[in-house]
Amino acid sequence: MQAYMKSSMPFLGVGAAPMRAACRRVFSAVELRSASSWRGAVRSLWRGARYREERYGAIELAGYRRARPFRNLDALGLYEEMVVTGAWWDFVDAIATHRLRELLVLFPRPMRREMLDWGRSADLWKRRSAILCQIGLRDSTDLDLLYRVIEPSLSSPEFFLRKAIGWALREYAWTDTKEVVRYVRAHEQELSSLSRREALKNAAGKA
Repeated sequence: MQAYMKSSMPFLGVGAAPMRAACRRVFSAVELRSASSWRGAVRSLWRGARYREERYGAIELAGYRRARPFRNLDALGLYEEMVVTGAWWDFVDAIATHRLRELLVLFPRPMRREMLDWGRSADLWKRRSAILCQIGLRDSTDLDLLYRVIEPSLSSPEFFLRKAIGWALREYAWTDTKEVVRYVRAHEQELSSLSRREALKNAAGKA
């Protein structure tokens, strides 16, 4: 697992299903008194992790159902720390496609401003997060936001940005294939071949 993830942090070797089951058992016995205590618990687990699964546990605690009332804009700083210090796709994608998406749905105006800033960030993983934060929203996707966070990374040579662009466009193609085909054609010279290929995977015969 460590070799596959190219991780300097070791693994315990626990699969996703038993890890999540263990988290549920542990978290059910924890009393979450306030938003600050929840954020503190997530941050403590994240920062103190010696094994990668412990950081996965921190992500699970961030999304724990009993913590739902605490997941507001005050949690964004926590998520940002996890994205920047996690700095790898397994951590970042889980946070972007669940926690950031949730905030964007609940607080669209301030989160839109934040994601536009992240889309222009010098940090690769914040950019990737901004591109991926609408995965799964389908016809609720803010298309203007998607295009605006993609634009600063169109010419980037970074694999993880190129892949994210393709993934985000491919996801939106389930909602509007013709629009994604139009966008790819309009930006054919700027988009990498990887982004184009990923974006059009679901478009064959549907445009």
